Amino acid sequence: MELSRAMRTTPSTREFTDDPLPDDVLHQILDDARFAPNGGNRQGWRVVVVRDPATKARIAELYDLGMREYMAFNRAGLVPFSAADADKDAPPPVDLEAAREIPLPMDASYFATVPVLLVILLDLAHVAAVDCGLDRLSLSAGASVYPFAHNILLAARAAGYGGHFTTVLARQEPALRELLGYELPYALATMIPLGKPVKEITKLRRVPVEEFTSRERFDGAPFTSRS
Repeated sequence: MELSRAMRTTPSTREFTDDPLPDDVLHQILDDARFAPNGGNRQGWRVVVVRDPATKARIAELYDLGMREYMAFNRAGLVPFSAADADKDAPPPVDLEAAREIPLPMDASYFATVPVLLVILLDLAHVAAVDCGLDRLSLSAGASVYPFAHNILLAARAAGYGGHFTTVLARQEPALRELLGYELPYALATMIPLGKPVKEITKLRRVPVEEFTSRERFDGAPFTSRS
């Protein structure tokens, strides 16, 4: 598939057919994805390939709990777990314990039935976080894993498969560590369910370049194709 088309037509897929994702196809997806850029070429990612039905079902349960917390913010009209507030000591603005008792309005059972779950971990001891110690949330370590994760989605798209990122499992990471047998310094970066999409998306909605760019300064004129 031509690169520009793949980039413009790779959605977050959450509805999957019953078609399998063979090991050889998945291996090729990962084999292509591994060439992603990453800090110092340390390749600090680790992928746990989960096919066992019982493990997938348990992960679906953990996701459900985390998503219930997430939805509590939405009901309150707030950005869930706003990154701007991540380093603050104040308690969360919603009752997370109560939120976990409220069923989800959407069906997340596909995590238990999708052909494979890719749990993508990052070895925190082997990646740089050069923005640590600033008066904000540290972000730069993610640059050493998320290009790899997105390469997986692009490679899957080219092979006729789809999936999406979810970081909601981080809300239940202690239980996930016990389930999958990993410890610090490995940490969850994202999880990707992969399978054959029910329908192919050919058009995505995104804001135009002029809405998220500026020339020379943050308050500069929008960047356009015309000089």
